[in-house]
Amino acid sequence: LEPCGKAGRGPGGWPGACLESCTPGAPGVAWRDDPRARWTLRDDPRIAPMPRIWRHEDGRWPNLAALTYCLVAYAGGLALITQGSLLLALPGILLLAHGLVIGAYLIHECAHNTILKDNRWNARLGEALSWLVGSAYGDYEGIRHKHFRHHVDRADIVAFDFRVHLQRHPALLRVIQALEWLYIPAVDLLMHALVLILPFTLPSRRQRRTRVIGVLLTRLAFFGLIAALSPMALIYYAIAYLLFLHVLRFMDVHQHTYPLFEHLEQAQGESTPAFDRAHEERNTYSNLVSVHHPWMNLLTLNFGYHNAHHTRPTEPWYRLPALHRRLYGDQTDRVLPVGRLLGAYHRHRVARVLHADPPDRPVGDPSAFVGVVGVSFLTAH
Repeated sequence: LEPCGKAGRGPGGWPGACLESCTPGAPGVAWRDDPRARWTLRDDPRIAPMPRIWRHEDGRWPNLAALTYCLVAYAGGLALITQGSLLLALPGILLLAHGLVIGAYLIHECAHNTILKDNRWNARLGEALSWLVGSAYGDYEGIRHKHFRHHVDRADIVAFDFRVHLQRHPALLRVIQALEWLYIPAVDLLMHALVLILPFTLPSRRQRRTRVIGVLLTRLAFFGLIAALSPMALIYYAIAYLLFLHVLRFMDVHQHTYPLFEHLEQAQGESTPAFDRAHEERNTYSNLVSVHHPWMNLLTLNFGYHNAHHTRPTEPWYRLPALHRRLYGDQTDRVLPVGRLLGAYHRHRVARVLHADPPDRPVGDPSAFVGVVGVSFLTAH
């Protein structure tokens, strides 16, 4: 043994113990040549270890980057649209809309508990992001429950089929179709509006009234502040929000040819048929922003890798490209490039209001793929 030769108090409070490589059993001396004797502050049982925050250790920087971008894009977009300049408003609208998009897909990650280690922290983060994207009127656990039914039942599970109700009200249907023709996502706006309305019309949702009123008051105060800074900013914000809804809808429309059941208010398994994993795979598609440039799929937080996501729902967003490559390699039968779906999204925008794709129907030509609307994970009905 050789004296350490470094003064001060080291691990365990031993006088003269070296902070770098001290021998636990011999204060003030160190093993100079034996690396097995290394002793650090981490080894002191009296020092509590740092709690692990992230669900996965490799998720620290990707999730920090996504969360930071979401907040910076949202705040930066707000700053630009409140300057009173059309030249600044245009990039501000795009930045704000994309901040909302990333926020929504982070809510999806929170619902799967892939961001933070503690599920309660994921829920709190999801709640906060729900306010940001304008979906906090509904209960976060309700949103999560609906999305998990989608995964577990391998179908689109809703509280009610709006298509049936619209056909009973022809005048409202014509208004919705006219707005959709004008590229206003009227079905999505209706579904979001119903989150505010249903607690006051359905006895089963009466307990949500206080939440709806409370969130509505905070949102009105928020928009009142924006209007005070720049009245035109309210219009710019509305445009950004419509763009946000279009992006989320475009990604949802072509990802499944699932059957739809009005069983959300019922217990799982009571009425919904039992579908197997093969059914799930046959009726799921990956609509990638780019096949040859995977980094471009970060624009939607890799949400387009939908087959990989349904194969392993707890796989975090930043691992999905690698999982997709392991599962499918160069196979393209489940991949629908976004460039080939844009025409279909435009061409069938009115017919899609009442459309439901039959299950197990091969998509074939993507330009003929109508898709479905009204199945957003941000609404709990």
